[in-house]
Amino acid sequence: MTGPGKRGIGNMIELTKLNGKVFVLNADLIQAIESTPDTVITLTNETKYVVKESKEEIVNRVIDYKKMIYGSKDL
Repeated sequence: MTGPGKRGIGNMIELTKLNGKVFVLNADLIQAIESTPDTVITLTNETKYVVKESKEEIVNRVIDYKKMIYGSKDL
């Protein structure tokens, strides 16, 4: 596992579905994140995932992933 703890694996971020199952998602494919009040992630191919994590937590995981790839000075 790379990145900060269990938060990310390579270009993937770890998330939890509403049923409690943990999965990893390619952060580069995220098109939109909505709070409806559940958090809904829409990918570039229009696939949607409903997850337990907040919109802010997902954004922070993506930022951590991007910092790991590009370095913090480029964000």
